[in-house]
Amino acid sequence: MGVLRDVEITWDDLLDAFENSDAELVFFLDRESGEVFSVTVDYEDEEFWEEIDDDVDRYLRVPGFGFDEERLLLHEFIKGTTNQNLKSLLQKSFMGRLPYGKLEEILTFYPEEEERLEAIKEEMTTSRIRRWLEENDIYFSDDAF
Repeated sequence: MGVLRDVEITWDDLLDAFENSDAELVFFLDRESGEVFSVTVDYEDEEFWEEIDDDVDRYLRVPGFGFDEERLLLHEFIKGTTNQNLKSLLQKSFMGRLPYGKLEEILTFYPEEEERLEAIKEEMTTSRIRRWLEENDIYFSDDAF
């Protein structure tokens, strides 16, 4: 790796990239400018993709919020659920047993649990971002978190 640069990365942009669950959209972080940008996976500009491939130290692909992250989030959320009826519903939904519905639909009846899920997701995402930044030798000021 070359010279470390002092670049400003917008936390909200990085957070949005890490929370991306759209498989058709890919996010990158430009280590030189600090910009977080996205393109569709089928973006038809060969020069763009060549530049991305040729300069892997500059352009880092940001890992999105995929199936594994979603399962881990739901597992942690269900583990901390104290309402036994809700816990049972969530476990059945987690295992894909119909007709228990989608998590978002179930939680509309439990607003405090919905807030707890969002807090867990934010904490997990922040932790993933910190780890990813460290792995890529990018240091963020602590006040960003």
